[in-house]
Amino acid sequence: MSPSTSPFSSAILGDIASRDRNGATDRDWIHRAVNQVEADFQRSADTHLLKLPLRAFPGIDIYLKDESTHPTGSLKHRLARSLFLYGLCNGKIGPTTRIVEASSGSTAISEAYFARLLGLPFTAVVPEGTSARKIKEIEFFGGTCEFAPSRTIYQHAEAVAQASAGHYMDQFTFAERATDWRGNNNIAESLFEQMQKEPHPAPSWVVVGAGTGGTSATIGRFIRYRPEIYCKTNLCVADPEGSVFLEGFNDPVAIPAQCNPSRLEGVGRPRFEPSFVPSVVDRMIRVSDAASIAATHWVSQKLGRKVGGSTGLNLFATLILAHEMQARGEAGSLVTLICDAGSRYAETIFNEDWIKSERLDLEPAKAMLAALDAGAG
Repeated sequence: MSPSTSPFSSAILGDIASRDRNGATDRDWIHRAVNQVEADFQRSADTHLLKLPLRAFPGIDIYLKDESTHPTGSLKHRLARSLFLYGLCNGKIGPTTRIVEASSGSTAISEAYFARLLGLPFTAVVPEGTSARKIKEIEFFGGTCEFAPSRTIYQHAEAVAQASAGHYMDQFTFAERATDWRGNNNIAESLFEQMQKEPHPAPSWVVVGAGTGGTSATIGRFIRYRPEIYCKTNLCVADPEGSVFLEGFNDPVAIPAQCNPSRLEGVGRPRFEPSFVPSVVDRMIRVSDAASIAATHWVSQKLGRKVGGSTGLNLFATLILAHEMQARGEAGSLVTLICDAGSRYAETIFNEDWIKSERLDLEPAKAMLAALDAGAG
């Protein structure tokens, strides 16, 4: 049938406007890019689940899921993969798109890795004071960095993306949307699968810190999705000094507009992030920076290698919960995360001069932790 005899005439249907957004070349590239990201996942083994022996809590087992063993050295490797797939499959990332992110470091390192994998330029907008080690790692993967005050990194990143016709990944908004919380080997499914042969396979508590809130949202939703663990497992979020998450959890109406940035990179936020979902969290615990850093040093000695400050934050909250379980005469298990390696924080939490400059007194928390080693609960 010729165009002139087509039944779909403009006289009947009115003006028809159409536009091809993605040509065949872009679609082919997106298909290849998704395959590359998925192939990277297939080449990666799952992260280890380590048992932390403590005589102070007989009948209570504590586990650390070691997310520092990802190719980019942190839990954020999972998030970066999900954000790239989310951007690709939503048509936001093409073969020449500049990727832009606001990040305190670890997410930017992981996104720089995936940007290099796909041959895309990458810019990280990082808070002033981000560790030099993290900057070097971003640059190692081909990324560039721009610095901004912590409270303005979001606006700065968005402006960079607009000026370059790039894509602002916006982890703080899309972290909880980009991850398939029902499974697909996300961190929750992996964690619970690894616990299956343990004496208490359904943990009493899973404890995580929140930066974007994506990890807590994924785990909290997965617990509710799986009825066999829903009645047995609770989710606790540990929050550091200078973060608004705990205040928002207690009273969503009275969330402070801004708080001070956290000393612990990667956790705690000066604003209530869209990806933090308090309705799937059972409890929050505020942990002082001094206690978090003391716990970081303590567990680093136990493991024989340094871990990051967010791990100490997670662990101190976990020990509080274990102590409460012991006081109630309960047995069970608790699981928390090693989020990244301590080598990224040689200039801060593992630097005595920095600790003194921040006026942090670690001694009370160190004494408490030493008592655990002596067997006292």
